Amino acid sequence: MIIGDVIASELDAKLDVVVSRKIAAPYNPELAIGAVMPDGSYFINQEIVNTLNIPQEYMQIQAHEQVKEIDRRLMGYRVSKEYDNEIEDKIVVLVDDGIATGATMLASVQWIKNKQHCKKLVIAVPVAPPHEILDELNQVADEVIVLYSLLSFEAVGQFYQDFSQVSDNEVKEIMGRHGYKI
Repeated sequence: MIIGDVIASELDAKLDVVVSRKIAAPYNPELAIGAVMPDGSYFINQEIVNTLNIPQEYMQIQAHEQVKEIDRRLMGYRVSKEYDNEIEDKIVVLVDDGIATGATMLASVQWIKNKQHCKKLVIAVPVAPPHEILDELNQVADEVIVLYSLLSFEAVGQFYQDFSQVSDNEVKEIMGRHGYKI
């Protein structure tokens, strides 16, 4: 959200938030096996799911649980769960603080391209690992901009001096500065 605020301000562009949530692997909450979107659609990293032999029922239950949190955040951040084709035929710059597994970014890209029908989709992130996830993102987005990529990439947080979670109140404050009545 912080990086999105900076980019939207610099471009004098509308800021909005897309809330996707990670679907974590059983017994390893840090490992994303997929991600879910506001409408309940989800992206699954089939390779990881197959390797860990994760049942489809587990993913469906986890996706359902994450949608509840998505709803809570959307209502708190933008007072609506509906997007009303606000980005149809527009250029969208999808921003995150970085990409690790790419699950939430891939889910967001698919949701925006398939459900919101933007004219052009640009992914812009400060950091990402230099592996196949960038190839996948380049196949689904019109443009991918990564400022810094390191072979010894372990986690997005390693590139930040302060990688604290952005609080709900901070998100609401940023959204308020961009015209949302929270």
